[in-house]
Amino acid sequence: MKRSITAIAFAFASIVATPAALAADSIRIAHVTGFTGPLSAYAEQLRVGMKMGFEYATDGSMEIEGRSIEIIDKDTQLDPARARALVEEAYAEDDAHIVVGPVSSGVALATLPIAQMYERVIMPEGVADAITGKDWNRYVFRVGRNSSQDAVSNAVALGAPGVCVATIAQDYAFGRDGVAAYKEAMEAQGGQVVHEEYMPTDATDFTAAAQRLFGALKDRDGCDEGKYIFAIWAGSANPLSRIQDLKPGRFGIKLATGGNILPALVSYAEFPGMEGAGFYYFESPDNKINDWFVDEHMKRFDAAPDFFTAQGFAQAMAITAAIRKTNGSTETEDLIEALEGLGFDTPKGPMNIRSADHQAMQQMYHFRIDVEERDDWLADRTVEAGVPTLVRIIDTDEMDIPVRNSR
Repeated sequence: MKRSITAIAFAFASIVATPAALAADSIRIAHVTGFTGPLSAYAEQLRVGMKMGFEYATDGSMEIEGRSIEIIDKDTQLDPARARALVEEAYAEDDAHIVVGPVSSGVALATLPIAQMYERVIMPEGVADAITGKDWNRYVFRVGRNSSQDAVSNAVALGAPGVCVATIAQDYAFGRDGVAAYKEAMEAQGGQVVHEEYMPTDATDFTAAAQRLFGALKDRDGCDEGKYIFAIWAGSANPLSRIQDLKPGRFGIKLATGGNILPALVSYAEFPGMEGAGFYYFESPDNKINDWFVDEHMKRFDAAPDFFTAQGFAQAMAITAAIRKTNGSTETEDLIEALEGLGFDTPKGPMNIRSADHQAMQQMYHFRIDVEERDDWLADRTVEAGVPTLVRIIDTDEMDIPVRNSR
């Protein structure tokens, strides 16, 4: 199996890579993610955030316990077969101690068996519960949030007896895992999911789906505390705008969704008052790490750090803390022992990696959309944006995040 995958790997060149003959004592981290394709904005944010995180964690030295950090970038192009080959290449040819990525949940799931085969750590950037659930293995650690954290935080923000929700999501692991977790969490809060709508990942016409969503909610009894359409969507096309055009308010239906990257939040200006919960917005946390992060990002890029930039930063903080805990060792078993139960600081505040499934436990942010003109979101451009104004921080002890693996 290794030989066949390696043979494929030779055919692919990474878009950015350090020289093949890396220093023997360097800490080698392969960032294998979708630098091109529909999720390229996410990947670029993760790349920037990870480098800034290592810079902050090492006081600018880019060394941990006297060992230099080498980051090797490889582009999956969102192709699962290519991603598997590149992860194989990272372990077999680059001798990477840790692979970070991919960001696409479906692509990430395809790579997990390679980490197990080589018995080395992988830190997927995708969100699907299956990554630390049914497809998990002991070499998998995730610092970003999972679908259950997205779902439970949104259910905590809006759920209550008498709340009815119809969902719309993309028809792949991210969407289906997200809806399953949201439904479970909403029911735990006393609400109910009454309809599930799934669409292709490249869908652009949401009219028929919107009519089905309206039909599921408009005449339903027992929804005295609110009727919502909740969207779980990644990428540029967003169903909420089309659904809003069809005037759900005439049926007493409100829209709801989780957080997103800043370019997508610009379009949230169409939804004043909409509520939800998200992973990160740069004005929500109040701590010295986030202060440095925001200030430095503004200086360097003339724009605020974003959703996935914060995740990349947190990934670097976790890796640094783990290697310090091992006194500089990057041997796999030492890393696993260090990462299990690891507490570390991030721009979001403290996180802790749960030993049971290697999922980072973290706060989430309940927001309400306010419309403002902002000149600090995007470089050299003022935009009217839907600002996710903080309602409250949802602490980890308010979210019952299930362990979904079979460990």
